[in-house]
Amino acid sequence: MSDAVRANGARIGIILCLLSMFIFAAQDGITKTLVRDLPVAQLVMVRYWVFLLFALCFVQMKGGIGSALKTAHPWLQMARSLLGVFEIVVFGLALRYLGLAETHAIYAVFPLLTMAMAAVLLRERLNLRQCLAGVIGFVGTLIILEPGMGVFSPASLIPLLAALMFACFSVLTRRISGADSFGTNMLYMGLWGAVASTVIGLPQWVTPTSQQAVLMLVLSISGVMAQMLLVQALNFTAAITLQPFNYSLLVFASVLGVVWFGEAVETTLVVGAVLVVLGGLYSLRR
Repeated sequence: MSDAVRANGARIGIILCLLSMFIFAAQDGITKTLVRDLPVAQLVMVRYWVFLLFALCFVQMKGGIGSALKTAHPWLQMARSLLGVFEIVVFGLALRYLGLAETHAIYAVFPLLTMAMAAVLLRERLNLRQCLAGVIGFVGTLIILEPGMGVFSPASLIPLLAALMFACFSVLTRRISGADSFGTNMLYMGLWGAVASTVIGLPQWVTPTSQQAVLMLVLSISGVMAQMLLVQALNFTAAITLQPFNYSLLVFASVLGVVWFGEAVETTLVVGAVLVVLGGLYSLRR
């Protein structure tokens, strides 16, 4: 492959990645709007129904549902899927009590948490640079949370819990992806996710208005679109190239928070978020 072709593929991959991050940020804006009047579990349930429908269509085109159901890790698939459901619920609760910028600034620590957990659970070796990156990100998180300053909000711990749960989800994904295909992972995520979200979401069902129903449909479909854009981006260039651009989600969410919800971005939030992002980027350096 020539350098020109490789560079063009990288540009396309980066554009697709940025587009997916923008859609994810817009999704969170829609979620923040809907959770004012609708239960978070109801939104998650509808999202998983749509995701399951897409997953069934996807695996049917890629070799059939029967082959996709074959997994080397059935219990880990179930645990990973359930963890994914509850992580989305917790993140939705964070958006109910916190602004978009603050939620994403704290949540942005999850790559560093994933790195630390992979070292402990998967025996992945950490070098000095990665350890320093973890310290930088931890300091940034403390600046955002402001513990002991008299203004600490317990709600700030909600996105931190979501970040921890997503780190666990990522580690489990690494563990099972060596044996199970992308289609298998997607199908089990949809199946178990739909079951679990229906169990917790259906009893809380609140009939939405026509406008809310449209937003719920947009929320569900855009989630699948964003995921597919990210997958396509990885087809054009390597994950290590795209990883730094994933932090654009924090930028998009902050801008939408200011424009859409009139949020005020405090200095401590900006400083802490910069440190978290710098820590994440530093850990990725070769």
